[in-house]
Amino acid sequence: MPDNNKTYQYKKIAEAIAFIDDNHKGQPSLDAIAEHVNLSPFHFQRLFKEWVGISPKKYLKFISSNYAKSLLRKKESNLFDTAFEMGLSGTGRLHDMFVTIEGMTPGEYKNGGSSLIINYSFAETPFGEIIVAATNKGICHMAFSENNVLAFEELQAIFPNAIFNQKVDKFQQDALFIFRNDWTNLNEIKLHLKGTKFQLKVWEALLSIPYGNLSTYGEIAEAIQHPKASRAVGTAIGNNPIAYLIPCHRVIQKSGKFGGYHWNPTRKKAIIGWEASILENE
Repeated sequence: MPDNNKTYQYKKIAEAIAFIDDNHKGQPSLDAIAEHVNLSPFHFQRLFKEWVGISPKKYLKFISSNYAKSLLRKKESNLFDTAFEMGLSGTGRLHDMFVTIEGMTPGEYKNGGSSLIINYSFAETPFGEIIVAATNKGICHMAFSENNVLAFEELQAIFPNAIFNQKVDKFQQDALFIFRNDWTNLNEIKLHLKGTKFQLKVWEALLSIPYGNLSTYGEIAEAIQHPKASRAVGTAIGNNPIAYLIPCHRVIQKSGKFGGYHWNPTRKKAIIGWEASILENE
């Protein structure tokens, strides 16, 4: 399979990250990591350059808990303060400047979503395949997937009585544009979500975490003015229906550990490192 295939590239990156995690005490060399993923050191270097634009050595720095801790320490402003170090230019601008959330009404999701017509499609991203689905008001579901059949069944289980059409629409196209490095022509991305008031509040707070930055469950709880609700916040984050666009991957444990992720903890680490690398290249 060619090196420039996104799914192939991501699988090799994920294998490398998992190997590093399993052998972190031994601190494996880049040659050892390359050998584990069945690539020559040269091809391993090239793979990272093509996937994220920097060397594996630089990239691995961004997926260490020490780097995560330093980001948490360095961030002096609160979650809703827009004066982050990277400002609002380029890739560092806030998600909430161009992503809007509208909650579904009870009438829209009652009876298993029988009043909804949902378009869905599959696409390649730098982090593997993804299913993206939209109602006539916006994106209602976006999930990384290893198996398209199971991914569609999961979507059907959320809206069992909706009408589904496998076709690409403008909502999906706008959402998938987020995976490009050039955001100069990014359109507003509309989300149409089924969730409780508390869940919607948490998901909206996640939009305020800038690209390449990290936050904690406690900080999100404080941001929504429920400082003692870290556990409930964690549950709401775990139920986030929109992979990547609502950046739950940017929430880690206070200790600097990356923690769990609905779409695989290795993928979470890969995304965090990828975003930090893109910022490094700006």
